[in-house]
Amino acid sequence: MKKGTTLELDIVDMAFGGKGIAKLPTENGEFIVFVNNSIPGQKVAARITKKKKRFAEAKLIKVLQPAAEETELPYQRIPGAPFAAWPIEKQRTAKEQSTLEMFKRLGEWENVEEVFEGYIASPKSWHYRNKMEYSFSSLRSELGTEEESWDFALGFKRRGQWWAVENLDADSGLFDEQLESQLFRIREFCEKTGLPAWDPAKSEGFFRFLVVRKSFAQDALLFNLVTTSKGLDQFDQAAFVDLLKDILGEDRLAGVLHSLNDEVGDAVKQLPENQKLLYGEPKVVEELLGLSFEISMQSFFQTNPACAELLYQRAIAYAEEAMAKLGQEDLWVMDLFCGTGTIAQLLSRSPKIQKIIGVDIVPEAIEDAAKNAARNNIEGIEFYAADVRKFLWEYPQFKQKIGVIVLDPPRGGIVPKALKRVIELEAPAIVYISCNPATQARDSLVLKEAGYEAVKLSLVDQFPHTSHIESVILYLKK
Repeated sequence: MKKGTTLELDIVDMAFGGKGIAKLPTENGEFIVFVNNSIPGQKVAARITKKKKRFAEAKLIKVLQPAAEETELPYQRIPGAPFAAWPIEKQRTAKEQSTLEMFKRLGEWENVEEVFEGYIASPKSWHYRNKMEYSFSSLRSELGTEEESWDFALGFKRRGQWWAVENLDADSGLFDEQLESQLFRIREFCEKTGLPAWDPAKSEGFFRFLVVRKSFAQDALLFNLVTTSKGLDQFDQAAFVDLLKDILGEDRLAGVLHSLNDEVGDAVKQLPENQKLLYGEPKVVEELLGLSFEISMQSFFQTNPACAELLYQRAIAYAEEAMAKLGQEDLWVMDLFCGTGTIAQLLSRSPKIQKIIGVDIVPEAIEDAAKNAARNNIEGIEFYAADVRKFLWEYPQFKQKIGVIVLDPPRGGIVPKALKRVIELEAPAIVYISCNPATQARDSLVLKEAGYEAVKLSLVDQFPHTSHIESVILYLKK
């Protein structure tokens, strides 16, 4: 077995991160192969990507035989929802068990079941997403057969590779039914312009991406068509807007943007300076727990708003509990890496939390946070554009006055230097929200060495039908 080898494997178990487990008998015992996005009971074709002495990792190429538990769906199967046909109860059990086992193994957290407070399911299993990115390609992959042909395609890239795109011809069940059931009309319109879809082999073409944001509060969609500039004078922007109006109706069409990206890299690149507003507004407004937030194409915002409310409620409850135990009214809650200030504003509504600081190193994010607070008529939050490493040097008045730090870092977790600075803030409690519990388990070891004990854990399933799970942990300083 070598890197690049393709094998047919029977999946018999599941590990954290949606990795199916196959076991191959050898004269030295069982050899384990981890296959991403596969479930017990499936027979799969997978390509070896990493080979070690006792195990290997492989990328799923194709499901050759589904598991007996998988069901027929009324939606088109897409690569981004590999577990869609697996009953949601089975998904929950697998995510919960594999995540707790991962915390034991990577985080050396032996009593994890004792402090585990439960699994918070998404209120909606279908049509829960508020953002989707569709790709154009001149290389189409045929659904079912995976045969490739040079043809105009709009949809999602085929599982296991980056070049061929499968047309989305029906509702995927994850985003917006009205749009996705009519997405073929957008493909046909673009193809009839005579302008080419992106050629992955030559890194050239006109049509590149279609990015769509949805506001559940407004029941409206914001579009961003990403193209190159080559052939721009041949593209009828007004006709494109009229097509979207016809598909959705003017009431549901919040706005249409057109972005130019001439770089060869395969990334959306929604830079404001390269955007033109063709119709409506360049943003939508979403609501979380009674507060409203303006969301542009560049903004980070939780993908599943209904479940994000439950996630934030649990994090706020942990912060309130910690502040109550401290029993000091002059302590601040710090929303670190606060971004546009979502958590800070929600914390401000708690009667148990009187003083809040929002800190982020990005000045533009702090400006947006202040605007959002003003939009919601929230006063009293102090926002600072600052490096956490230098925060107490620049603002010594907060030294030993921070009671709880709330962290919500990106998937990569907190970089070691930043985590060291967090520890140096000497807060008695930390509420750590993570969209990648594996990096959180790694960081838990560092916090443990610094004297922090993990006393409460909740898991939140914001992404049904995928391997992703979020976690919230309350740490108290011993």
